[in-house]
Amino acid sequence: MRPRPTVPGAWWPRPLIGLLLLAGVVWWSPLDALTDAFEAIDVGLALSALGIGLATTVLCAARWWTVARGTGLCLPWSRAVGDYYRAVFLNAVLPSGVLGDVHRAIDHGRDAGDVPRGVRAVVLERMAGQVVLAAAGAVALFVLPAASTGPGVVTVAVWAGVAGLVAAVAVGAPRLGRRRDALWWRVLTETARDVRNGLCTRTTGPAVLVLSVAALAGHVTLFVLAARAAGVTEPVGMLPPAVAALIAMSVPAGVGGWGPREAVTALVFGAVGLGASVGLTVSVVYGLLALVASLPGGVVFLWRLLRVEDRQVGGEPLDQGREQVPPLDGRGA
Repeated sequence: MRPRPTVPGAWWPRPLIGLLLLAGVVWWSPLDALTDAFEAIDVGLALSALGIGLATTVLCAARWWTVARGTGLCLPWSRAVGDYYRAVFLNAVLPSGVLGDVHRAIDHGRDAGDVPRGVRAVVLERMAGQVVLAAAGAVALFVLPAASTGPGVVTVAVWAGVAGLVAAVAVGAPRLGRRRDALWWRVLTETARDVRNGLCTRTTGPAVLVLSVAALAGHVTLFVLAARAAGVTEPVGMLPPAVAALIAMSVPAGVGGWGPREAVTALVFGAVGLGASVGLTVSVVYGLLALVASLPGGVVFLWRLLRVEDRQVGGEPLDQGREQVPPLDGRGA
């Protein structure tokens, strides 16, 4: 069967928009803003990024582990860390910035025997982090000048709306509908149950909140480190711009956050009087450090890929059901 021609159109405009934003910011800014970013990277800075990346990845993996176990899924701790590292790397190098999470959700759900619940666990885990980021962004809106608040308002409003919708589903689903045998009713009640068990119990709720805040602090620390490497001498004043940059990175456009992050960071730095070119330099340094921090995930990806290939070459079937497929010509071997 021939593939549908509409499938590529569903995803390719997003990375193109991000790349166009990045090209526009780079074209508008002096060339030194870009070259200074690459010159600021050294071995010590890269090692610091790896350390911060390890801490934030472990915190995010712990959040996923907490949500998944709260929803009733089995998720070993070592696998949670490895899968999360791999997802961070794939998000950094593939278009749209969410394909690593999609792979993580489906892969874990398939192994756990419940793909829909595996997907919901990842969605809830990511949503928890984004809601905390949106709350931090809402605070930043009162600190940043009015000229720089526009790019973050929509994202903050969207995630606030998502949080309100999820809360309404979790509370109101058991009271809705009469045809409880309908598919939509089962999906709604299962989602509400996973929201309550994964995010809203006395055990999971505080743990997810603390882990999300700690992970956000790790990302902000990496941004502050990038600002210091770019020559910014007031790291405390980098907190609102850091939150604005992280909100921009959450937009599913570009590759690894490139494009929206540079545009918003340049705008914010220009609005606070530090200069748009300085904002571009800081953003590029941060993007490079974030890529370095994700490299252990690339090692995990390659190691697991090679392990699967070794199992296939060694004759160990990955799916026992495949051995039962008869020959295509209807004859025996």
